[in-house]
Amino acid sequence: MINIENEYRGLVSGILGSGVDKDDRTGVGTKSVFGRQLVHDMSLGFPLLTNKRMYFNSARTELLWILHGKTDMKYLQDNNVTYWDADYKRSGRTDGTLGPVYGAQWRNWKVINGYYTIYEDQLFNLVKNIKENPSSRRLMVNAWNVGQLKDMALPPCHYAFQVYINNGKMDLMWMQRSADVFLGLPYDIAMYGLLLELLCKETDYTPGKLIAQLGDCHIYKNHIDAANCYAYRKETNDLPDLDLQRGIDIIDNELYIPSKELITISNYNPLPAIPAKLNVGK
Repeated sequence: MINIENEYRGLVSGILGSGVDKDDRTGVGTKSVFGRQLVHDMSLGFPLLTNKRMYFNSARTELLWILHGKTDMKYLQDNNVTYWDADYKRSGRTDGTLGPVYGAQWRNWKVINGYYTIYEDQLFNLVKNIKENPSSRRLMVNAWNVGQLKDMALPPCHYAFQVYINNGKMDLMWMQRSADVFLGLPYDIAMYGLLLELLCKETDYTPGKLIAQLGDCHIYKNHIDAANCYAYRKETNDLPDLDLQRGIDIIDNELYIPSKELITISNYNPLPAIPAKLNVGK
């Protein structure tokens, strides 16, 4: 069985050891590799890294924000998630939203049909098909809406995911074009691990494998010392448990999303946090 902690440590060490120097839009510069995969067996525990402290509220808040189809800054800020603030400011937007980012695409994909505009709820369709046609090879959600990229504060980094069901287990694989490996990727891992659990809860499937397909995997040059600190930590702690009272469901032909109070973790005993600066593009 494959543990995300070992997979993630291997990715960090690989970039530190053999990553190539590459410029980027922030001006900071990175060490970068391309085309990597991470796998986690969900039976080993919830994939919230323990060799540095992570903040579960951030992953939970961002996922619920997306699941509800939200794109506003207020929901994030009201739940103490502020890492989108800099991108909002940089974008020059003044409407209090990030434009048609993840939530808009997952829940309200805009389709021009002749003279009419219609909206597709990809997440609703996914849950419906999981229940009615679990062997389908079309259990997918896509956020890379080419016609609306220019209107987004930041084009999607994790741009699609696919669900695979077999022998009573559900696997989830997400695709990511750009991975800020030290700071952002651990939260993406936790977010998609939570999504997999939420999709399984009301459909009686067992969470199987969580798989990340990653394009440009980079460590910013001002994160190198922090990444080395992580790589040299040899302690191993058990992953935490997810306490999930309700999952995503369809009730009266409406998609039900559980509140944050129904989604908690326990037995989380991480090593201390390793600070790193959030780098924002120009």
